[in-house]
Amino acid sequence: MQSAPNAPNMQAADPRRRFRNVLILLAAFGIGLLVDLFLDRIITDSSVRQLLMLAACNVMIAVSLNVINGMAGQFSIGHAGFVGLGAYAGGIIAANMHQSLGGGEVTFGRSFIIVPMAMVAGGTIAGFAGMVVGLPSLRLKGDYLAIVTLGFAEIIRLTIATAKPATGEALSSICGHIGKDGFFGPIGTCLSGAVSSLGGQNGYQGPKNEGVPLYAGPFWLIGITTVVVVLALRLKFSGWGRALRALREDEIASASVGVDPTKYKVRSFVIAAVGAGVAGSLSAIMRDGTPIVQPETYNFQASFDAITMVILGGSGSVSGAVLGALFVTFTVKAIELVQGTNFVQDLRHHAEWLDLNALRMIIYAAVLILLMVMRPEGVFGERELFGKKRESAKGKAKAHAA
Repeated sequence: MQSAPNAPNMQAADPRRRFRNVLILLAAFGIGLLVDLFLDRIITDSSVRQLLMLAACNVMIAVSLNVINGMAGQFSIGHAGFVGLGAYAGGIIAANMHQSLGGGEVTFGRSFIIVPMAMVAGGTIAGFAGMVVGLPSLRLKGDYLAIVTLGFAEIIRLTIATAKPATGEALSSICGHIGKDGFFGPIGTCLSGAVSSLGGQNGYQGPKNEGVPLYAGPFWLIGITTVVVVLALRLKFSGWGRALRALREDEIASASVGVDPTKYKVRSFVIAAVGAGVAGSLSAIMRDGTPIVQPETYNFQASFDAITMVILGGSGSVSGAVLGALFVTFTVKAIELVQGTNFVQDLRHHAEWLDLNALRMIIYAAVLILLMVMRPEGVFGERELFGKKRESAKGKAKAHAA
């Protein structure tokens, strides 16, 4: 009965809250611009800048995989396939748009045209693939679903890697035969030529082999990563996210109360694939990165790294996925730095087998074993970094309303 007088106060507070959110967005936009314009002056080492932006991409990859493996309880080990599709789609769109705009120097102004288009292309292609891969999840679970997702990722990688590179003139000649030998034959030949134009094992380097233009700077990478994390948190605590977790715990009981397993499983794959595709498109055109999109970048090792990020932080925890991604990214870089020290190089003269990069899998396995023994649910479990504060704030609000 006492909650009614508080209703006008809540309505009055709503415009103030919106105004505050607008101010926060404007402040974040301004900070992002400043970081993008002055980061190269603050951090002169390009490898460090590349590491920071790679960490942002890995956060998006881990958060998107967490939707499938953590929230929905579907075990996918082929997430690198979605990332690779997004990378190639984003790289192709960015390279061709750069050429259509006259080529030349990569500018920050052009990025507002090219980067969004690259993200849309990467997210769309990967999302469609996620829908195709999500359909088998209706009948498969556990190890069987893992094999399907792994097979999908390897098919994508090997199809691109084993294709013989073709020039633009050869591709036009191949596609020009459509209509002469029926329909499906020429279409398949044209698709084969299109895959060949991706560069094969050498990687995609643009339509004129001049390299993929690197338009995505800190403004885009940090900004989109923040948006992806916020959306993942909103998804988790929404009714849709609770339905996903209910399906994960007991599919039969969830279906009996009106939760449609078909809709939620397929959509979870699509959402995760779109996030991975966006991350891949940004990694392909990442400033200070490599202007080549190579298929070997998206092998099983990349999928395993993504799974490690999710498991370390805690399956189902968005905060855990973020911290797991940062841990894995910086651990790999730390191993590379140690590997390049004079002490390790001198030691390798006496022990040629010493290769810390090769031992990285052993280090990961040891960390995972210790984690499974000491904390099987991961560092955070299903909790979030600020979960206790959020729960206490909700408890106070309920007490005040009562």
